Amino acid sequence: MLGATGTIGRATVRALIRHGHDVVCFGRTQSTIPGVTARAGNVADANSVARDGFRGEHFDAVVSCLASRTGTPRDAWAIDHHAHLQILDAAKRAGVPQMVLLSAICVQKPQLGFQQAKLAFEEALRHSGLTWSIVRPTAFFKSLSGQVRRVQRGKPFLVFGNGTLTSCKPISDDDLATYLVGCLTDPARHNRVLPIGGPGAAQTPREQGEALFALLGRPPRFTHVPVRLLDVIIAVLSTVGRVIPALADKAHLARIGRYYATESMLVWDAERGVYDADATPSTGTDTLVDHFAYVLRGEVADDRGDHAVFS
Repeated sequence: MLGATGTIGRATVRALIRHGHDVVCFGRTQSTIPGVTARAGNVADANSVARDGFRGEHFDAVVSCLASRTGTPRDAWAIDHHAHLQILDAAKRAGVPQMVLLSAICVQKPQLGFQQAKLAFEEALRHSGLTWSIVRPTAFFKSLSGQVRRVQRGKPFLVFGNGTLTSCKPISDDDLATYLVGCLTDPARHNRVLPIGGPGAAQTPREQGEALFALLGRPPRFTHVPVRLLDVIIAVLSTVGRVIPALADKAHLARIGRYYATESMLVWDAERGVYDADATPSTGTDTLVDHFAYVLRGEVADDRGDHAVFS
């Protein structure tokens, strides 16, 4: 198991244990999840993966929830592509027959460095000779929960444009984890790219905001942010970034923000040029509204880390 320290990774480890699998977690820091064997090493070094991870033992599969922390091109190519290539190479040399990869649905319309990096590794995995499953989930609960606290404090809900530019089928960590683990034993998920969303109809940001206000018993209040503002920020940061490299990374992060502000996290129908909610499979039982309620009650922590945008 790779990427076990992230929120999706921790949920996947719990699901693996729940389904009776023996789990070894490998990464830069040793996982503290009960019931697993933790091994520390360098995920980007095939020798370390073999020496410190596999240790000459037999494994039935590799499950990876590993991803770059920021999504900047440098980090993405180092982790989403290079590190995974080293892991795949070590797995093949160790005789591992199967790999389940957590990817992202946004790679369908690649415009950013991290999407290109993910796609490049997906291609390598598909031609690796291993049995593979590439899971492309829609939006995560944690990435849609950034405004819960601000709205709770009486602030309006921020939307880009009119709040209906995009939509998604939000999926919880636990529902996604259960789906990932199912890929190990379900032949129908083998050697397939698998887009997956949570239960229910697709939701726009405006609908998410309305649901949050309903939980609070307040009338909806929205602040509409023009997408053009992101374009201006990107242009300024890109220009200054030619002199100050750190700002070039911020420009790329702004491009990522613009992408998510204008592109739906649903299956893309290239022939019709539209996102198709009906073609986006669903799984699980957890809903975003329930998650909002847990956050409001303090039962779920804000664990967005580097992905935090709103406050």
